[in-house]
Amino acid sequence: MVLRFLSTHFQQAFRKPHAPNFGLLFDIDGVIVRGREVLPSSKEAISLLTDQNTGKFKVPCVFVTNAGNALRSAKAEQLSNWLGVPVSQDQVVMSHSPLKLFKQFHNKTVLVSGQGPVLQIAKNLGFTKVVTIENLKSTFPMLDMVDHTRRRREPGKYEKFFPKIEAIVLFGEPVRWETNLQLILDLLLTNGKPDTAPEYIPYPHIPLLACNMDLMWMAEACMPRFGHGCFLHCLEGLYHKITGRHIQYTALIGKPSEITYHHAEYVINQHAESLGLETPLHRLYAIGDNPETDIYGANLYNRYLRDKRFPTSRKQKMSQGKGGSGIMLSRGNGDGDPLYVLEDDCEVLDCADSIESILVLTGVYDKSRDYKQQGGDKHIFNHNHRDFTVDEDLKMPTFTVKNVLEAVKLVYEEEQFYS
Repeated sequence: MVLRFLSTHFQQAFRKPHAPNFGLLFDIDGVIVRGREVLPSSKEAISLLTDQNTGKFKVPCVFVTNAGNALRSAKAEQLSNWLGVPVSQDQVVMSHSPLKLFKQFHNKTVLVSGQGPVLQIAKNLGFTKVVTIENLKSTFPMLDMVDHTRRRREPGKYEKFFPKIEAIVLFGEPVRWETNLQLILDLLLTNGKPDTAPEYIPYPHIPLLACNMDLMWMAEACMPRFGHGCFLHCLEGLYHKITGRHIQYTALIGKPSEITYHHAEYVINQHAESLGLETPLHRLYAIGDNPETDIYGANLYNRYLRDKRFPTSRKQKMSQGKGGSGIMLSRGNGDGDPLYVLEDDCEVLDCADSIESILVLTGVYDKSRDYKQQGGDKHIFNHNHRDFTVDEDLKMPTFTVKNVLEAVKLVYEEEQFYS
C-alpha cells in the first residue's frame, strides 16, 4: 500500500503538464446553483478549472442553460458573483442563443413571450420588429378576458393599424399564463391578425419558435418546479382541443435540441482559442442534473458525432431547413425532418470526436423518484417534449457522480490532466 502511494505520488510529481484538448459544458440550475443559492461544491469545482495566479480559466468552459429570461451579459455577471471568478458573456449559452442563426426571421414582425427584458433579448439576437404580449394586449384589450378585474368593454383605438404578426418566439414561461395562452392562440387561429374572427382556421399556422423545453427545473423547493415545457404542453393541448390539429414548431431550441449543442461546441472552441489552445477540442463533457434534457441532449449530439453523417469531410455547416444544402440536424423526433435553412455565414466548425454526459445528483434527478420506478412497479416516465423520440438509451449518462466537484475530478482523471 505504501509503495503504491509512493509510486503514484512520484508519477504525478514528475508528470509534465499538457494543454487541455477537452472542454466542459456546465448546466447551471441544479448543478451550480439551486435557485439563487450556490451549491457547496461549485466554487471548489470551478477553482480546479482556473489558474490560481490569474483567476482566469485554464480549461475551456461554457455554461449552457435552458433559462431564457435574461441577457447573456446579465447571466455572466451573476455567475461571476456566484463563483468568484470572471465569467464572460462569451462563455454563456442561453436557451435562446441559437436564435441569432435564424436570420430569415430577423426582419419579420415577431411576437415574443417570456419573462425579463424580452424586447432587449430579441433585439440583441438580431430581431428588428418586435412586439411584446403587453403591446398586443394594450392594442387589443378585449382579447384578455380571463381576469374579470382587468376586463375592458371598449376596443382599442389602433387595432386596424396593428401590424400582422409573422412569427411567434417563445423565450420561456411567462408570469400570467392565461393571458399568454389566450393571445398566442388568437394569433395562431387568425394567421397573426386578431382583429377579426376567421372564417376558417389557417393551417399550417404562422411560424412558431420555442426555446427551453424543460418540463421541470430545480430551485430552492424540495421538489422540481414547472418549467417552460409545462407551458408548451398547455399550449399544445389547447390548440389541439380547439382545432383538432397539432401545433407545428418551426424550431425547438435549447437542450436537448442538437442545434444548441452545435452552437455550444462552436462557442467553447472560441473560448479555447481565446486561451491560446488548439482547436477543435477533441472531447466535450456535458454536466447536468436532468436526464430528460441535459443527458438526452448530450447523448443525442454524441450520436450525431458518432454517426458522422457526412464522412467525406469533418468540416460541417449547421442548418435546419426544408430544401437547400448543408447539414440538417434532427430535433430528436425520429423522422429526420429538417426545419429551416440558415444563412450561408452560419457557424462552421470541425466537430469533436465525442461528447460524454455526466449526471450530478444535486438537482432534478432523484433516484427515489427514478423515471423507471413508480410505487415499486416499473413505469416509464416521459418528460421529454412531444416532438422528441422516447429513447431510454439517450437518458442514460456516461457517468453519474454526486456533485459538480466530483464531475470535474472525474473529467481530469479521464483525461489524465494534471496542471
